[in-house]
Amino acid sequence: MGDDFNIEAIDDVIHGRLRLGVMAFLSTAGSADFPLLKSRLQATDGNLSVQLRKLEEAGYVLIEKAFVGKKPQTTVTLTDTGRAAYIGYLDAMRKLIADSEA
Repeated sequence: MGDDFNIEAIDDVIHGRLRLGVMAFLSTAGSADFPLLKSRLQATDGNLSVQLRKLEEAGYVLIEKAFVGKKPQTTVTLTDTGRAAYIGYLDAMRKLIADSEA
């Protein structure tokens, strides 16, 4: 590892497996409803809710709740801040990998 190694460059909010999965999925989908995220990420309701709340508190996702007919619907959308953070996270991971191969 070089002298410029900086573990602080890894975003702890994104780095958790489920949160990383949300960010990766939304980076291409843009937005998704809760059941789709739950299914694609193989998560439980409770765990996904907690992880989405952490991403929302960081400003990385926007969570909108509405009713379709009488049924509640939760939609999660990646924010511009979230997209920038995700790209920064990927860049930091690329650098970490490249440094370890040098």
